[in-house]
Amino acid sequence: MTILAAIFILSGVFFMTVSCLGLIRLPDFYSRTHAVGKSETLGAILLLIGLALHNGFVLGSLKLLIILVFVAIANPTATHAICRAALRSGLQLWTRSKPGS
Repeated sequence: MTILAAIFILSGVFFMTVSCLGLIRLPDFYSRTHAVGKSETLGAILLLIGLALHNGFVLGSLKLLIILVFVAIANPTATHAICRAALRSGLQLWTRSKPGS
């Protein structure tokens, strides 16, 4: 059970690290929020599953699973709302400029 928990925790940390790299590397707001919204949600879910497995079958694990459900619903919803607000406020998409212009 400990090895399985470690696999889930390390996978969650990997996806959160990729999320941070996407936040730094991608060119515009919409690309960044897409990368962060998807990979951070998956990373948090994997991390919470790993913590629940490491904790065992106790009340704390049930609380972690309730938090997992909340994160799985709230994070994509908040990301969508933020992107929609940015679009309505007129934030433009990134376009690649042509060399020499």
